[in-house]
Amino acid sequence: MLQSFKLALKSIWGNKMRSFLTMLGIIIGVAAVIILVSLVNGYMGTIIENFASMGVNQINVNVTNLTSRTVSPDEMYGFFEEHTDVFEALSPNVTISTTIKNGNDSMTSTSVAGRSEQYLEIKDYELQQGRNITYSDILSRQKVCVIGAYVAQELFGSAEKALGDTLKVGGYAYKVVGVAEIQDEDDMSDGGTDDFVWLPYTASISLARSANINSYTFTVADTDDADEAKTLIENFLFEIFKDDDYYRVSAMSEMLDSLNEQIAMMSGMLGGIAGISLLVAGVGVMNIMLVSVTERTREIGIRKSLGADKGTIMQQFVIEAAVTSSLGGVIGILIGCGATAVVGAAIGISATPTFSAIVISFSVSVGIGLLFGYMPASRAANLNPIDALRSE
Repeated sequence: MLQSFKLALKSIWGNKMRSFLTMLGIIIGVAAVIILVSLVNGYMGTIIENFASMGVNQINVNVTNLTSRTVSPDEMYGFFEEHTDVFEALSPNVTISTTIKNGNDSMTSTSVAGRSEQYLEIKDYELQQGRNITYSDILSRQKVCVIGAYVAQELFGSAEKALGDTLKVGGYAYKVVGVAEIQDEDDMSDGGTDDFVWLPYTASISLARSANINSYTFTVADTDDADEAKTLIENFLFEIFKDDDYYRVSAMSEMLDSLNEQIAMMSGMLGGIAGISLLVAGVGVMNIMLVSVTERTREIGIRKSLGADKGTIMQQFVIEAAVTSSLGGVIGILIGCGATAVVGAAIGISATPTFSAIVISFSVSVGIGLLFGYMPASRAANLNPIDALRSE
């Protein structure tokens, strides 16, 4: 085995240009698999991070309240209190379509909504100024609000100036009691993540011109309990509405799982497409090995006449093909890893070569060497020694 390996290296080194051209297909194939899979994973990783920042522990509930069958915030909170071992926080949500003003300045695209005192915790936001909405604010329907950093900047000039001042929401004055920290410095614009106003949900019902609240956000203490929590909510609502068409419960963790499945499938598809080049490279390896057998027919005849059996001859050529493919695979890995970092940086994606892509592409390259090297090796092993010696 060691002797066959030495002979393989000697043959590769003795025909450097031909060996390199043989490896080229393997190099390109392995590098392509690593680059494509890593870039897709990097891009999708960015999407997942953005998706996860929305809260993978959240469960969103939307109901269609009827005249005869409705669910109130008090009933939701009663259900929540019964299952505090599963649920961590709850907020009724009241979406309001209106303009906010401060003096002559106004904003029309700001997200205005009624929330509970736990919504800050649900969003995992921190305050840079003031305080959060409190339970007493909700109980007494106080006209107070927490605003985003962009709203504070646009309407008041700064968070410090906004605190304690008032802004008008739908014509009603609300006192600014808190300003959230900047969430996205690169997106301080209309409709961005920092463009919001939160009111106590009890004080916002009249602005929404609806007596019923149709949206709620739950969070679970452990994302592993998301399925159980979703089932609990669905069973609770079914007891009230008697028809699952009147409510919709969606767990963010389920959406994330679905997204991960799609990413894995896409990575596999792109890896498979790139892997076609490895198959083509395998044909190249087989062709070169057939040429090598033809050129070394006399050498094979001499070795057989000196006692080398079929197994030894076959081993020599199979190992030579495998070594050629392996060297190509190693070079492809180095190029692929380097190119991944360069291309990722060029397109603004944090892409790193994945261990699985490296292992799979290298294993395939070695497998191709063994598979496509078998036929030439078999041909060499089956040569008649006398005919081989007569070869010129």
